[in-house]
Amino acid sequence: MDAATLTYDTLRFEYEDFPETKEPVWILGRTYSVFTEKEEILLDVTSRLWFTYRKNFPAIGGTGPTSDTGWGCMLRCGQMIFAQALICRHLGRDWRWEKGKRQTDNYFNILNAFIDKKDSYYSIHQIAQMGVGEGKSIGQWYGPNTVAQVLKKLATFDTWSSLAVHIAMDNTVVMEEIRRLCKSNFLCAGAAAFPAAESDLLYNGFPDGAEVTDRLSQWKPLVLLIPLRLGLTDINEAYIETLKHCFMMPQSLGVIGGKPNSAHYFIGYVGEELIYLDPHTTQPAMEPSDNGCIPDESFHCQHPPCRMSIAELDPSIAVGFFCNTEEDFNNWCQQIKKLSLLRGALPMFELVEHQPSHFSSPDVLNLTPGKAQPSGISVDKHFCSYQELMCPVIYTMHSYLFLPAVTLSSITAFLTVSLISHSVHSSKRAFSFPFS
Repeated sequence: MDAATLTYDTLRFEYEDFPETKEPVWILGRTYSVFTEKEEILLDVTSRLWFTYRKNFPAIGGTGPTSDTGWGCMLRCGQMIFAQALICRHLGRDWRWEKGKRQTDNYFNILNAFIDKKDSYYSIHQIAQMGVGEGKSIGQWYGPNTVAQVLKKLATFDTWSSLAVHIAMDNTVVMEEIRRLCKSNFLCAGAAAFPAAESDLLYNGFPDGAEVTDRLSQWKPLVLLIPLRLGLTDINEAYIETLKHCFMMPQSLGVIGGKPNSAHYFIGYVGEELIYLDPHTTQPAMEPSDNGCIPDESFHCQHPPCRMSIAELDPSIAVGFFCNTEEDFNNWCQQIKKLSLLRGALPMFELVEHQPSHFSSPDVLNLTPGKAQPSGISVDKHFCSYQELMCPVIYTMHSYLFLPAVTLSSITAFLTVSLISHSVHSSKRAFSFPFS
């Protein structure tokens, strides 16, 4: 019995044992009843793009791996959360995939952007090679923050989607920065990256015959990714209710994370269990046919979703949201503010209007990763980011003092000075991060 069969059998058992509970099932901002909407739950899950290990694809870099089995799980999870953003952008959250049903060109355009070949925008090839710039060699495990940083860079080449990708660091979302990023006037780039066959295909959200003045958009669709560490070795229980509420928001793209060395794409929850798509199944690489269509059945998990206890979640995660319009973003901000007032729920990050005065970038602090500094101080290249460098110290304090996450950014400057005084460049990495 091969690995795929084992995985499918496990999924089937877990679904048949789906808890008979009155509690709602939440899937990316949609709520369902276990008793009356099991088919709708499965259809929603099946409609998500499912990226797994693949084998026999063209060698990465020409001479590199031809399979990502054993090392590409977080890269595949990054693909899944970003594919969900593209689905929301071009097809809408209510779009559904059904086996045998003809799909639109936009759907295949999205799928083609993730096919395992070097010229696809978000392929395993592009992510692995772009990761070299983040200090990750090809074939090395990624952390949630690293894959988020790589996807942000790759998105700049996707003029068809024309996304504004913001990664909120230091547990802080600065509204001013996001509005500046999304509201800069620009001419919407056309769908030249994916020539359309249908005459009525939209030109990046506008009819092909629209006036140029109408294409001057005032808001780029936002993909907001927030890398977080919600504890030292285990997730702090005080964050669990806040995490659940993230899946309840209509802007939710889900969460990437998992267990140590085993990444998953979390799309919802029921009770005290997370619902996720598992990339740990190796399938043959797929090639587009001569007419450009892609056999797509293997890109949809047509088996019941996996589940795991929230308490088993590794504390290193990245939460994703998609705001198609400024109104969506304002609505999201209001929900986050209300969530911060929820009794018994500890905020996972801080939402502020302006950048705090004590914030400084790594470059300003002469802590640019991989570069020797005049003072002889540098950040060890093994840290995925400045945030990952700071996280162990921040969350060591947090785990024992139970500080609200919203107060963590206020001690960043103090911690930076402490790290400098202890000669960061000569220290060894003392903490092991999952997937990295």
